[in-house]
Amino acid sequence: MADSLLEVIFDVVDLAFDVSDAIDRTKQLSKPDTVEVPPDPEPLPAAAQRALAEAEERERKRGQSDQAASSTDQAS
Repeated sequence: MADSLLEVIFDVVDLAFDVSDAIDRTKQLSKPDTVEVPPDPEPLPAAAQRALAEAEERERKRGQSDQAASSTDQAS
């Protein structure tokens, strides 16, 4: 008798957890997807733009000189 009563209690508790999970999943599905969009970045000041352009130019020249050096090494 007590065995079947415990079984019924466990079944009721299991059913309550299943219903709770179903409700939680339904709530999550009903929430709209929100996407955080960062604000537009502010343009760089003129001095910063010049510095960036100079750094990119130095990097480009360095890459060209590295390629030239590697091609002369391969030719040797």
